Amino acid sequence: MIRNLALWAAPLLNLRFVRRVRRNHGLEHATIHLLSRKLRNLSMAGRSTAGGYYLYGNVGTADIEQAAHEALSRMRAGEHGLAIHPNCGTGLVTAGLLTSVAALAGTTGMKRGVLDRLARLPSVILLSTLALIAAQPLGLSLQHYFTTLGDPGDLHIVSIRRYEFTVPVAGQRMTVHFVKTAAG
Repeated sequence: MIRNLALWAAPLLNLRFVRRVRRNHGLEHATIHLLSRKLRNLSMAGRSTAGGYYLYGNVGTADIEQAAHEALSRMRAGEHGLAIHPNCGTGLVTAGLLTSVAALAGTTGMKRGVLDRLARLPSVILLSTLALIAAQPLGLSLQHYFTTLGDPGDLHIVSIRRYEFTVPVAGQRMTVHFVKTAAG
């Protein structure tokens, strides 16, 4: 079903700007996969744009550079599965949406009394749990067909820049890398 939706949405998904974001998103995931294999207990987040991707986490620039270039090479060699990551925001949004709908469905027709709310709690928990179970494979499928591209095409890495700043509330240093890409 997701594949058929993607075929229907292909004119939008294949717009140059959208395709660039999807390719960068796939390369972002591939880079994080390779970093997590090299660095124990990696804590990192990413965000992709049409011009590249940001990596948030205290990782050395040399490690980012090596992983990004290797990820691009491996994706070009056919390892398109590196573009899918189980901790992607696509999966989190899918889980949030499905559990919200499940909770709403579980409370449909509910009266205002506390006893009626408590009586519905097992149904809400069951529906929310089923939604979470369904969300994982659905989120991965949405990544595969909508939010990432495993084939980098003519994408290439232009530069990698490191930025450091202090997080205002926490007072801790944060390292951000921007991997600038271009196509053509």
